[in-house]
Amino acid sequence: MSERQLLNKTNLGIQDGLPLQASQGGIEELRKDIQRLMDIEAIKQLKYAYFRCVDTANLEELGTLFHEDVAVHFHGGNYEWKLRGREEYVANIGKSFTSEAIGHHNAHHPEIQILSETEATALWYLADTMWILNHNSRTQGTALYSDRYLKVDGKWQIKETSYERIYEINDVLEERPNLSSHYLGVHGTKV
Repeated sequence: MSERQLLNKTNLGIQDGLPLQASQGGIEELRKDIQRLMDIEAIKQLKYAYFRCVDTANLEELGTLFHEDVAVHFHGGNYEWKLRGREEYVANIGKSFTSEAIGHHNAHHPEIQILSETEATALWYLADTMWILNHNSRTQGTALYSDRYLKVDGKWQIKETSYERIYEINDVLEERPNLSSHYLGVHGTKV
């Protein structure tokens, strides 16, 4: 097994953000405090939308969530995926989330750090299962996402996203699952 980095905030590029405590100042300081809380909520909604768009192959909306120069680096059990740019990333998602795929990705336990009015970072815990039906395979596991966000024209965007697996299990399926519903079978990229 290859040498793996220690998965802590320092190695994942996360630094301490602005303090999460109410200021002692007047109404303008209170507005800034409230804005930071609203920014944290906006970043949560951005990441939740990301996983919804990935699992439903909603590529048009997915593209709106990224900075045009997004950097992507995913390190799994037997793969490493590096991409640069919104168009390249969205196109690759379209190739992966096809009519022969089923994706189930959940992110939770966010550790969001607001660095400034226009920059933030976060760690997310991912739990996922991915079926590739035409290859009779299933991958399931967990990972830690490390993201960097920029606020551009009042809207938070993903500028950098990476993950490293905590664990990953790859199975060969004996037979195709008996699906009573298969959204990507209708809306995924046709194979």
